[in-house]
Amino acid sequence: MNLRERVKQFTFPKGDVTKMAKQPNILFIMSDDHAAHAMSCYNSKINETPQLDRIANEGMRFDNCFCTNSICAPSRAAILTGQYNHVNGVRTLADNLDGRKPNVQKILQKHDYQTAIVGKWHLGHGKDHDPTGFDYWNVLPGQGEYHDPKMIEMGEEKHYQGYVTDIITDISLDWLKNCSQDKPFMLMCHHKAPHRPWEPDEKHAHMYEDIAIPEPVTFNDDYANRSNAAKEATMRVDRDLTKTDLKIEPPPNLSSQERKSWNYQRYIKDYLRVVASIDDNVGRILDYLEEEGLAEDTIVMYTSDQGFFLGDHGWYDKRFMYEESLRMPFIVRYPRAIEPGAVTDDMALNVDFAETWLDYTGIDIPNHMQGTSLRPVMEKRTPDNWQTSLYYRYWEHLSEPHKVGAHYGLRTKRYKLIYYYGKSFGATNSSHETRTPEWELFDLKEDPYEMNNVYHNKAYGETVKDLKEELYLLQRKVKDEA
Repeated sequence: MNLRERVKQFTFPKGDVTKMAKQPNILFIMSDDHAAHAMSCYNSKINETPQLDRIANEGMRFDNCFCTNSICAPSRAAILTGQYNHVNGVRTLADNLDGRKPNVQKILQKHDYQTAIVGKWHLGHGKDHDPTGFDYWNVLPGQGEYHDPKMIEMGEEKHYQGYVTDIITDISLDWLKNCSQDKPFMLMCHHKAPHRPWEPDEKHAHMYEDIAIPEPVTFNDDYANRSNAAKEATMRVDRDLTKTDLKIEPPPNLSSQERKSWNYQRYIKDYLRVVASIDDNVGRILDYLEEEGLAEDTIVMYTSDQGFFLGDHGWYDKRFMYEESLRMPFIVRYPRAIEPGAVTDDMALNVDFAETWLDYTGIDIPNHMQGTSLRPVMEKRTPDNWQTSLYYRYWEHLSEPHKVGAHYGLRTKRYKLIYYYGKSFGATNSSHETRTPEWELFDLKEDPYEMNNVYHNKAYGETVKDLKEELYLLQRKVKDEA
């Protein structure tokens, strides 16, 4: 049985023809570890993403969208449930999502939406952890492979030939082509790329070969006047990238600085190559929507589960509450409601996505969800009392291989306050080692690259006091008591 025949098994009977006029289709495309500063619509200095730019140019770009826990599984769980990780139970990579609990797909499914997820799941497999609320699902086990991946389709293992980004798009398009025309759909198209170890396909394998990618401003950060957590983390470009990451041996007799730059060029070029494949495949789906006359009635969202360090602070990976890791790309197109070329600096969070989908579909948002619909922001009618701060918590204390200390914190429009509390509090995938607690405060107006911790600066004494009060208020509001 070929791919299209298998997908066709999961198509649905025709429903109320009036629904399409009232309820939009939703296409949610999410990549893994795609930093906003690797997208040209975010004024990237190192990349061009023309297909992704179509979404931003024809819709809205969010300049202040943030995750509440910068790591894959927790962010995905927050998006599906509209809940913070201490509530939905997925605090670390070792925690699986309990499929018996509510999620946004179950609500949409109950209200006559056709629902599907294709690609990366990363929230567990087997009884109680396979995707639930989806009429059709076909997902990668764990991280999945870049080439010739196996996938799990409705509980059955399948093997595919080809490149994973193309395959995820092929399956997504086949599902769309076999949907009922009279019922709205919600498709989650989740790409593996650009997750480590950044293995490009043949089409993009030789991009940037004769180009030197610019190094970021903070590439040679020495972590002075910062927390010990920053110094201790093992995700440095100069020393922690592996042979699997770099693919080839370095030239002989390089100085330490030359080796660091060589490592960076090897890493960042492969990263950008796998992003280029995502960009091409997003274009394929956008073209399909336009060719089939679906673009007007479809909300298209593109994001990543978190940000990523692209040599910033001398790092790769994420986890920290620093900007490059905390910030998510988020672009949205919906011609019926969103003006083209719109840009907002209003704050958005990953726990807000589910509520936004329900709002646009006219479905009541349940009380157990903790976020807020972004619809008024998208339609340029932001309320006066809109959120101006966020609560963040990273739970994996000193987990291998990156050894980032557990921390929580507050980000406002100007300031960022971070507390490394020095212990695991029983979180899975964490070390039992303890560290002396530390605070960091960054004035993002004066120090946008977060190089100068001013927590102990007396001039910021009142600011520290006010920010701690707000931090503890937000902790109580989201019911994080551990």
